[in-house]
Amino acid sequence: MNLERLEQTWRELNQIGYSDKGVMRLAYTPQERQAVRRLAMMCEARGMSVRMDASGNLIARREGQEPHLPAVASGSHLDAVFEGGSYDGIIGVVAAFEAICSLDDQGIVTRHPIEIICFACEESSRFGVSTVGSKAMIGELDIDGVSGLLDHDGKTFRDALSECSLNGWPLTEAARAAEDLKVFLEMHIEQGPVLEKAEIQVGIVHGIAAPTRLQVRIQGKASHTGTTPMDQRQDAFLAAAEIGLILEAAALAEIEHGTVGTVGVCVVKPGAMNVVPDTAELKIDIRGTHVHSKKTVLNKLYAGFRHVEEKRGVKVEWMMLSDEQPVLLSEEVTQSLEEGCRELGISYLKMASGAGHDAMNMARRWPTGLIFVPSRDGVSHHREEYTSWEQIGVGARLLEQEIKKWAVVLDANGQPQREEREKTQPEQMGESA
Repeated sequence: MNLERLEQTWRELNQIGYSDKGVMRLAYTPQERQAVRRLAMMCEARGMSVRMDASGNLIARREGQEPHLPAVASGSHLDAVFEGGSYDGIIGVVAAFEAICSLDDQGIVTRHPIEIICFACEESSRFGVSTVGSKAMIGELDIDGVSGLLDHDGKTFRDALSECSLNGWPLTEAARAAEDLKVFLEMHIEQGPVLEKAEIQVGIVHGIAAPTRLQVRIQGKASHTGTTPMDQRQDAFLAAAEIGLILEAAALAEIEHGTVGTVGVCVVKPGAMNVVPDTAELKIDIRGTHVHSKKTVLNKLYAGFRHVEEKRGVKVEWMMLSDEQPVLLSEEVTQSLEEGCRELGISYLKMASGAGHDAMNMARRWPTGLIFVPSRDGVSHHREEYTSWEQIGVGARLLEQEIKKWAVVLDANGQPQREEREKTQPEQMGESA
């Protein structure tokens, strides 16, 4: 593992779309596609075969001694949010690339092929839909649903793909067979403060939380702020504030399960200083890896709606935007990562991910593991996002060891250096503590 080369690869790719305000590489834009093409050139220079699937996923392959065997895959994404950070997604790509470089340096031959996958449109910033590439790869992308989505400039998703010369519509062509891959491994920044506060080197993710999202409209009654007594108001904003506190209390009661709840949007109308608000519109996000815990928070929120209606004389209407199920990652891969940490002397913490990643889709079809490295102050999706190269290097060493383990390193006689880890079925979705 060459840490200086790892950093140089990161710098070279991050020059594309970088500005003082943050990284601008929205999905399917010229900047993001340029970065993907640059990565492709790097992989080809290493003797890897490279192809682009119908959704824009880049797949670079280092052949194994037995090319017909399922590949060991690793990667992440290069697209970013508006004015995003320099580490989100990209470090998983460059760490996978460095693992290949390191194997080449050591003259290592593996039984299984190894693939780097750079997923398209992981972030939802451009079209409001996330992890497009990995959903397409497992054949679970709602193609009709995404085709007409518009970006901020009014351009459709389908037109954006066409501009990138991705004319393989329908996107079903991106789906891969279950026998294509043996395992998928992703490395990512934590995007939270847990590892840094605990002074732990890596996180080994056992489950990825799924969001339940609601849109809520509170209808009160507008009136003059100077002439309406406090006990005779139907203030939509105060009703919204009370709902926010009810959500907070419900989530705090589930803290042992890691369930969280957030009011991320609150629009108050008519928005005049001298008018009691008659309308408030909220968007609420509830996340967790424990199904029952998440349902408990949701049920308390529903009860809170009724309580606020009766207490404040307002009308609360709501609509479910999404109700996704959490994903549990492969127990076998998780145990293998723990074993790798012990072998390398790396401190680790088993943890859940509150943010979505391509790994959550890959886990629906293939055994999947997800490695976290610390984020300074938990900052992410911002230009001040930062992880030291020492910390990235620790995660990258673990990733390389795991790739070698699953791909099976062969000795000079073409025999495995250690017992091969067999492919298992991915874990089923369900509850996790």
